[in-house]
Amino acid sequence: MARIGYARVSTLDQDLDLQVERLKAEGCSIVRSEKVSGGSREGRVELETVIQFLRPGDDLVVARLDRLGRDTRDVLNIIHECEGRGAFVTVLDPHVSTRGEMGQIILTVLGMVAQMERRFIKERQRDGIDRAKAAGIYQGGRSRIDRSEVRRLRAAGLGPAAIARQMGCSRMQVYRLLSDD
Repeated sequence: MARIGYARVSTLDQDLDLQVERLKAEGCSIVRSEKVSGGSREGRVELETVIQFLRPGDDLVVARLDRLGRDTRDVLNIIHECEGRGAFVTVLDPHVSTRGEMGQIILTVLGMVAQMERRFIKERQRDGIDRAKAAGIYQGGRSRIDRSEVRRLRAAGLGPAAIARQMGCSRMQVYRLLSDD
């Protein structure tokens, strides 16, 4: 029986260290992590790897339920897949495990709360943007890629893939920036 940890943050500038340390302290022999939104399962390669790796009796451990997912259906599907492999899911904060019947019920309720919290965050964000637009102070999100550097690299003869590698972003982002010009 192995304890396998899964850590996730939503954006590249967030830090995984606290989650990883906590999972290791809880006895996770393997910890997989990724920086990707938890809004859906799409693009969550490390989570998929962990699930495929699970064997009967193993325990998938996450620091908080929202690290597993922000949508109740996704969380329940992940738990169902783990159980289908004979494995368990343990959430450290609050400490809940699918090893017992009450754990299943509590995780379902917590999944619903996580989804509701996500909706509230989006509503507050939308309200704030609407107020800022009405006041004429909305400036949009900050640019994460230096557009002038992308243009300079392109002018120097680099292709989109090489630019993406050098800038630490996806080719699609480079294509979008170049098509905006």
